[in-house]
Amino acid sequence: MSLFLATLLPALALLVFGGALVSGSSAVRTGLHGFPRSPAAAYVLFSSASVWFLYRVYHLSEADFGQFRIPLFVGFAVVAVLAFFYVSEFLAVRGLAALTLLSAGPLLEPAFTRYDIPQRLFMVGIVYLALTLAIYLGAVPYRLRDMIGWLQRVPGRSRWVGALLASYGLLLLGVSFTY
Repeated sequence: MSLFLATLLPALALLVFGGALVSGSSAVRTGLHGFPRSPAAAYVLFSSASVWFLYRVYHLSEADFGQFRIPLFVGFAVVAVLAFFYVSEFLAVRGLAALTLLSAGPLLEPAFTRYDIPQRLFMVGIVYLALTLAIYLGAVPYRLRDMIGWLQRVPGRSRWVGALLASYGLLLLGVSFTY
């Protein structure tokens, strides 16, 4: 992945999410409110994260426990399937957190050792912030419900947060064309 694309993708994600919050539509508010416990979102996000993770496990090198890749693959596949039955609460949040953690590598790799391009730090900073949030929400996923409640408690707060996210998305969009 190029540095341009690695910056463009988070920019577009921030623009879409920020724009949805700025719109303030009842569909966005309802969808956001129901997201943490949504079975449909859990199936899509957690299944996607599981498939991506299992792909990574299956392609481990010998230096990274590659000689045990089949038992690891089977074990993690069983854990992923059992999560739908035994840990179904807030599984959408866990899936989103896992996808965020998995996507950080391909996003950060193009910026690695590119010291001649200081504007790359705008993208790197937001990716590290997303990583920190993903680790936290992966450990305590019910906090996303609390964050959404905080966001919707005061009228106009979600629009301010959405405007902030969309503004940073526009900044990243502009930065992506400077490489």
